[in-house]
Amino acid sequence: MAERVLVVDDEEAIRTLVEYNLRMAGYEVETAEEGFMALELIAKGDYDLLVLDLMLPGVDGLELCKRLRQTNSKIPIIML
Repeated sequence: MAERVLVVDDEEAIRTLVEYNLRMAGYEVETAEEGFMALELIAKGDYDLLVLDLMLPGVDGLELCKRLRQTNSKIPIIML
């Protein structure tokens, strides 16, 4: 089974580019365009990696990181 990656970025072009390259590398990819949506997906899913933009509408990338770590989430995070 492929590793699952969640890409969170409010710019569609960046989301599409990152998603495409990860899929070509064999990863299963889901995307979100804002922080609240990402939190909902993370609560429902089991991700192996989070690729996260710092500047997001709603909950920004830094706040999203803080919330995840407060729940003891061990998801590795790459900040863009």
